[in-house]
Amino acid sequence: MNQFDINFDYQHIWHPYSSMINPLPCYSVVSAKGVYLKLNNGKKIIDGMSSWWSAIHGYNHPILNKALKKQIKKMSHVMFGGITHPSATALARKLIYLTPKNLDCVFFSDSGSVAIEVAIKMLIQYWQALGQKRKIFLTFRHGYHGDTFAAMSVSDPKNSIHKIYNHFLPKNFFADSPISSFHDKWNENDLLSFQKIIKTHSSKIAGVILEPIVQGVGGMKFYHPKCLKKIKILCDYYSIPLIFDEIATGFGRTGKLFAFEHANIVPDILCLGKAITAGTLTLAVTISSRNIADTISNSKVGCFMHGPTYMGNPLACAVANANIKILQKNEWKIQVSKIEKQLCQDLLPLLNHKNVVDVRILGAIGVVECMRIVNIESIQKFFVKNGVWIRPFKQLIYIVPPYIINSKELSILTKSIKEALDNPLFFI
Repeated sequence: MNQFDINFDYQHIWHPYSSMINPLPCYSVVSAKGVYLKLNNGKKIIDGMSSWWSAIHGYNHPILNKALKKQIKKMSHVMFGGITHPSATALARKLIYLTPKNLDCVFFSDSGSVAIEVAIKMLIQYWQALGQKRKIFLTFRHGYHGDTFAAMSVSDPKNSIHKIYNHFLPKNFFADSPISSFHDKWNENDLLSFQKIIKTHSSKIAGVILEPIVQGVGGMKFYHPKCLKKIKILCDYYSIPLIFDEIATGFGRTGKLFAFEHANIVPDILCLGKAITAGTLTLAVTISSRNIADTISNSKVGCFMHGPTYMGNPLACAVANANIKILQKNEWKIQVSKIEKQLCQDLLPLLNHKNVVDVRILGAIGVVECMRIVNIESIQKFFVKNGVWIRPFKQLIYIVPPYIINSKELSILTKSIKEALDNPLFFI
C-alpha cells in the first residue's frame, strides 16, 4: 500500500476500536500463508493472534482452499428461507455429532454476536411459549459476549468496552466473577453472589449465559471447572436454561474441543463462531436442545422469529465442513498440547518480571498481565519490527497462535513479549 492509499484508509475507513481523528497505525497485509502475514513492504510477520482466534490452521490451507473453490463453482450463496443445500445439511450433521446428545437443533447465522442475539431471543420466545414474560439474564461480571445490543446487555456493564451504552441497554443480573483460577484449588465462596441472585430471582431469570472457563475480553482469566459444574446443578434445580458462549474457545483452543468439556457438563444452548471456518469466512451457529426448539415451535407464534440474509451461506458451510474434517484427524490435540507446554516454559518465568502481575496459560492461549496499561501504538511498531503480530489490550499482552505454529516460530513470539516488557515506553 502506498502513501496515498494509507492516507485514504486513515481518512475514510473505520477500524475496530479506533478513532477517525487519531487512528491507530494500520499495517497493510497483501497475502498470508501458514502462520505468516506478508506486508506491502515485503516483510513477513508471524501472526500470534490467529486473526482474533479464528485462523486455527493458519492461512491459505490447501484443503480449505479446495473446499471453497469446489463450492463456488456450484453457488456462493442462496437464501435459506424455504431452501436448503448439501453444505448446510452436512455441517449441521457434523456439529450434532461433535456436540453432546441433547444439542441437536442448529440455527445458522453470520457472526458470533448474532449467534448470541439468537440464543437470547430463543429463550425469550421459549418463556413466552410457556406463558411467562421472562426477559432478564444472569451472567458474570467481567464477561464479554459481542458488540450487538442484546450481546452487550449481558456483557459487564461497568468493566467492559460497552459501558458508554449502558443507558440504552436492558438491565440484567451480574454475579461476581469467580476468583478460583483453572489450576488452583476450588473455593466454594466463589459462587456466593451467583447463588444469592439465582435463588432470589429464579422466577424472573430467562437464562444463564457464560463464557465457559475463559473470560475473554473481560480480562483473559481462566476459572475453575467446578464453577461450571455447580452452576449447571443450580440451573437444573431452578429449571433455568444455560447458554454457553464458545465463540472464542470452541474447536480446540483450550485443549478440549469445547471448553465446557473441562467440566464434563452440557448446556441447553451452545453458540459457536470464529474458528468454525478456520478463519476463512464469517459463520456462526446457535445449537439448542430439542426441548427449547419444540417449545418455541409449539407456541402460538409457531416459529422462531429470526432469519439472517446470509444464514447457512453455502460457501461458509462448505469450508466449515472441510475445517471439521481436519479437526477430526485429531492432530490439533497434539499441536495445542505442544503449544501449551512451550508457553509454560517460555512465559511462566515472567512471573518474576517487575512489570508483570500475572501469567496465565491454558491450551493455545498465553496471557501476560502487566502492571500498567499497554501503549498499543508504540508496542505494535516494536512487534512488527521484530517480525510478529501481537495485539494487546488494556494491561494484557496475549497470544492465541495458529495450531500449526512450530516451536521456533512460537519462540519468536514469546521472545518479543519478553523484550517488550523491558521497555518502559511501551506502557502508560
